[in-house]
Amino acid sequence: MTVPLPLGPLMLDVEGPRLTDEEREALQHPLVGGVILFKRNFESLAVLQELTSHIHSLRQPPLLIAIDHEGGRVQRFRHGFTVLPPMRALGTLWDTDPARALETAECAGYVLAGELRTGGIDLSFTPVLDLDHGSSEIIGNRAFHHEPAAVTALAGALIAGLRRAGMANVGKHFPGHGFVAADSHVAIPVDTRPVQALYPDLAPYRDHRRMGLAAVMPAHVVYDRLDPLPAGFSAYWLRYVLRGELGFDGVIFSDDLSMEGASVAGGYVERAEAALAAGCDMVLVCNNPAAARQLLRAWRPRHDPASARRLEKLLPAAPAPSMEALQSEPAYRRALDVLAAVKS
Repeated sequence: MTVPLPLGPLMLDVEGPRLTDEEREALQHPLVGGVILFKRNFESLAVLQELTSHIHSLRQPPLLIAIDHEGGRVQRFRHGFTVLPPMRALGTLWDTDPARALETAECAGYVLAGELRTGGIDLSFTPVLDLDHGSSEIIGNRAFHHEPAAVTALAGALIAGLRRAGMANVGKHFPGHGFVAADSHVAIPVDTRPVQALYPDLAPYRDHRRMGLAAVMPAHVVYDRLDPLPAGFSAYWLRYVLRGELGFDGVIFSDDLSMEGASVAGGYVERAEAALAAGCDMVLVCNNPAAARQLLRAWRPRHDPASARRLEKLLPAAPAPSMEALQSEPAYRRALDVLAAVKS
């Protein structure tokens, strides 16, 4: 039976391609608002469709189903899906043929979103808006380019393609993860640059209205000239800069609270509290079932109707198409031809 509940502030993962009874119960908890899928959740397109349909049937409005599916080395599903190039390939193309690079970026967004939507997935955490400073291996070729104008233009084109296929977007990692060498999955990166040096990294976010940026994910990076806390726990970065100075009114997701870069905020309840207090609408807890259970048991945030409304806007407006219907579209076939010409 569908349970009428507003979307809560917690996004969890599930273990496999089918829900367990325990997971089904957890996803009906009022704190939950979304599910993030990983490679382990894919067995076949048909099984994925059953999983997402099951998740969507549990609540009204339906839980938001998301995934990290950018292209290149961050592409969770591959079997039966188009293998997308890393975004760096589009930046390389930009250097010789900007018009073709923009067309290719839009085609990449359209194919990415169209194929995921056939599996019942609502949202991909893309595009990466980090500048490629040549020093971050974890970002590396996930970044479009080192020039802010190129990143803004290419990301905007990719977002247009996502939108054409009925999917929203998430720009990451605010205000910029491309300079620090440390990987926030396993370390607490610190960006020691002076304030003025950060301005180029912020440029894509200043253009959020023109790009149509629907959501933002902050970095688990400390910018120590401005705040001792990582950006995802910093009211300075999220409330003063992103919401205030830049005027962003979309959704703010935390990055995964299980990452080492989040450990500075304390235990999992403290991390979730700190992220919401800083300005996040939804927090992610991935690959740590014990932490997820702890939050469902002990976390007691106050319901925020404004956050719930913002989250609902990320849900697709139209039903998911079938793969057969997508493949019959001339625009899809044309997009595949365009992508096939790109060298990774």
